[in-house]
Amino acid sequence: MNVIFLSKREGRARQLNLAHPLTLSIIATAVLVFLGSAFALGLQLGRGARERAVLSDTVHFGELLGQQKKQISDLRQQLQLRVDAMAMRLGEMNAHVIRLDALGKRLTEMADIDSREFNFDRDPPAGGPEEGEGVSAQIPDLSAQLSQLEGRVDLRETQLTALENVILARELKKEIHPEGRPVASGFISSYFGERSDPFDGRDAFHKGVDFAGALGSKVTAVAAGVVTWAGERSGYGKLIEINHGDGFITRYAHNERTLVSVGQTVKRGEAVALMGSTGRSTGPHVHFEVLRNGRQVDPLSFIGR
Repeated sequence: MNVIFLSKREGRARQLNLAHPLTLSIIATAVLVFLGSAFALGLQLGRGARERAVLSDTVHFGELLGQQKKQISDLRQQLQLRVDAMAMRLGEMNAHVIRLDALGKRLTEMADIDSREFNFDRDPPAGGPEEGEGVSAQIPDLSAQLSQLEGRVDLRETQLTALENVILARELKKEIHPEGRPVASGFISSYFGERSDPFDGRDAFHKGVDFAGALGSKVTAVAAGVVTWAGERSGYGKLIEINHGDGFITRYAHNERTLVSVGQTVKRGEAVALMGSTGRSTGPHVHFEVLRNGRQVDPLSFIGR
């Protein structure tokens, strides 16, 4: 096969014999160069795509690693917050336990219980054989146990506080309940009930008990209360009247001098007056009355016979 080339400028034709060995060698060489170049270009493109894929995977794994690090940091922060919250709850429970110990000591003293039986300064004895293998507690389990323990501590505190109030109420009722003699020494010179009037000899009802004693000796309150009268009253002379609550009132009459004033709070056994013979009296003594719900009752039931 011949290829003819025509030139306008020179005006002549040239031909190329494709069957000539040199021509075939040149064509084969050109084809090989083209194929080699294409192959090299393909290899270069494939290597670039692979490198780009590896780079993309590296960037992707780097992003995943960063996300995982952030998740680990967040989990660590959440765990620290939970630990801090549990530490705060433990501190609050410790404060509750300290208050319960103090309350228990007060109740032990108030109830007059042997401190060796209820010693709040030591942990209660405990023991027993252990069976099986222990299981480590998890944080959710600890939270539930803390919640249960907090509930039990709150309940015990409420119960102990109620018990303390009951004991205090009993102590207060005991303190305000009239009991005992209004004098440290002396004797009963006249009892409660019917008797002959010491001035005119007629039958009369004596509304109290008379304690004879030395002039100026102390007259004491038989229960805690508030002074509602301190001064002269017809027939009683210098009178002290004390309201003890719960419907009880006591009176101490014929005193030489009063030692308390109206509105003053007095304790059991506190001196309120000095024995005298003022008012309708025949000698030094204290006329002692006990009123319950506004009516005089026999004081012997409160002072003993």
